[in-house]
Amino acid sequence: MPTRCRRYRLAGLGLVALALAAAGCAATKASRPAAAPGTRIVGFASWYGERHQGRATASGEVFDMNKLTAAHRTMPFGTRLRVTNLENGRSVVVRVNDRGPWVNDRVLDVSRAAARTLGMTGDGVTRIEIVVLAAD
Repeated sequence: MPTRCRRYRLAGLGLVALALAAAGCAATKASRPAAAPGTRIVGFASWYGERHQGRATASGEVFDMNKLTAAHRTMPFGTRLRVTNLENGRSVVVRVNDRGPWVNDRVLDVSRAAARTLGMTGDGVTRIEIVVLAAD
């Protein structure tokens, strides 16, 4: 009898731990704060394209390098950003659908289509200004 009780107690503790872990994950995703419209961020952006084409993004949607999308570390998926290349003044509006960039000195990764509009495909990395427009 003591062995059976011990097994049930361990199984119960395991279920409680699993439930707490699941609740913690759900709260983390839902608690990403949206940046207020008009928020400005200046930093460096890079772009990504063919190597990621057709793969799933962090939002679950399939990456299409020919769409105007971007990766940001914390902004909620669907957030629209006006990105301006500070070297040439060209701008584009992108939608956040992925996470990144994972290089410390960069604040945004844009799709190849956005990079072409910004005139940064040759350089690969450029200084940009981001203005938060709205979340979807």
